[in-house]
Amino acid sequence: MNPNESIYENLGGAEGLHRLVEVFYEKVQLHPKLSPLFPADITPVLEKQYQFLSQFFGGPTLYSDLHGHPMMRARHMHIPITPERAEDWLDCMKKALEETAVEEPLRSFVLSRLAGPANHFVNTPREQE
Repeated sequence: MNPNESIYENLGGAEGLHRLVEVFYEKVQLHPKLSPLFPADITPVLEKQYQFLSQFFGGPTLYSDLHGHPMMRARHMHIPITPERAEDWLDCMKKALEETAVEEPLRSFVLSRLAGPANHFVNTPREQE
């Protein structure tokens, strides 16, 4: 990890982040608790996730340029996000970071940066039956 570069740059810029998002959503689509939360055509979700993470990790402000202020919690309020689902989401990201060969300490740093937003999106106290 180069401390003189952004997380975006450390992840390999556009190419590295695109790959991470693709691998991440492969895992999300196979996850029994997460996959039902996403549309069958996941392509627009991948693109928005890439745009947001680019900006969040210090790269180009793609998300804001195209969609305005992220307001991510508000944009996710229609989805029942439980503490368990937030952890499952982070676990999928952890596995994607491992699969794309993101090394320590960058892998742990990325997960710690994402843990705050993931838990901030929680809007449902427990698993829905």
